Amino acid sequence: MMSHCHNSLWANPNPVAVARVTSLMRLNLKNKLYYKKKKKKISYSYSYSYSYSLSLCCAGLRAPMGFGYSSSCFDDQHQQQQQQHDVVVQDDEDDLRSLLQILPHDLHENLLNEPKRARLLEVILDLGRMPEARYLGELGGQYLRRTVVSLEELEHAQNAIGDFGGDNRAGIEGTLHRISAIKSRKGLIIGLTCRVGRAVSGQIDMVYDMLQYEKSILFVGRPGVGKTTVLREIARVLSDEFHKRVVIIDTSNEIGGDGNIPHAAIGGARRMQVTEPSMQHKVMIEAVENHMPEVIIVDEIGTAAEALACRSIAQRGVMLIATAHGQQLENILKNPTLSDLIGGVETVTLGDGEAKARRSQKTILERQAPPTFEFLIEMRQRHYWVTHQTEKSVDILLRGKSPQVEVRTRDKKFKVVIERSKSYDECEA
Repeated sequence: MMSHCHNSLWANPNPVAVARVTSLMRLNLKNKLYYKKKKKKISYSYSYSYSYSLSLCCAGLRAPMGFGYSSSCFDDQHQQQQQQHDVVVQDDEDDLRSLLQILPHDLHENLLNEPKRARLLEVILDLGRMPEARYLGELGGQYLRRTVVSLEELEHAQNAIGDFGGDNRAGIEGTLHRISAIKSRKGLIIGLTCRVGRAVSGQIDMVYDMLQYEKSILFVGRPGVGKTTVLREIARVLSDEFHKRVVIIDTSNEIGGDGNIPHAAIGGARRMQVTEPSMQHKVMIEAVENHMPEVIIVDEIGTAAEALACRSIAQRGVMLIATAHGQQLENILKNPTLSDLIGGVETVTLGDGEAKARRSQKTILERQAPPTFEFLIEMRQRHYWVTHQTEKSVDILLRGKSPQVEVRTRDKKFKVVIERSKSYDECEA
């Protein structure tokens, strides 16, 4: 196990890039980003005087994954300079109140006085059932009262929220909260999922070193594991720290929050809203053609049209940061709609000599093209990530073998720990 160690993917690092990264990191040592909201100053604590910058500068801008190459780490003096970086959740009481105001009055008061409100994940209101609160890190939910939710209470919440979009989602202006509706066959709202949105700082150090190389990254993982939170923080860092032209394709306003003015959590990144979910792929192409971005960030790639748009954008030299439906690389590989994101799969018939040399059948599966995303990260848990070098992992999996991956976790002090060259089938589920 190694903490913040990096391996060489490119043997001849660009000295200009090294100098740029070195200068950039020095400028941002102990940098703090502030923004004002409702005459209150809220701080995103963001300190970058940590070992990623030290190892990148001292090891010649080494890449995060080697898969067999030798690694180089900083010495004891650099380790002494390393600072602890906690994941900090910015608990804005006003933001939470704005979400709770749409709930029935008794639930509003109960949740405001709840000691665990800082870990509140979502509130469930289903017609004819008791309201339920779910908390981060806890299995199941907690009933908030003994009486069931009435139709009048759901109508009150709907009036407070306003109209829902075509994806049955809505938000609260100026916040990151998301409200999703369940409708009856007649279009009547019979259930609401009120999900708490918070600006979280500190997650970026799980992936910060990989951003140096301007390679596209695809995140996969189950719902609620924190994919959108990571996208939001990556947008802020790339725009404010790396000074990139970043455009977010925000289909459900979940990354930049509801309203016409995006939430300060995305920093200087620009945000394009999407009128209908089915139009997401067109807005992605529009962003590239009209606004000259260096980075496109998009959440929830799920259709063939969106996968094709991603490939078109990548071929134009634009860096892509995205999430996709699926929990692991193998899910994407077996999904005919999304497999194009990692190169696609085709059936190849080998000659007798080639099949004998490979010791395989004459009909095999091979990767069809270069992957759209050079890196794929499986977010199996909030603090347990499996990182693939996409091209190598796909080729090895198609041969029926287990690729070498990099596992990124946090220890008890929330320091990032990187375990390199681990067999994929030995990773935790």
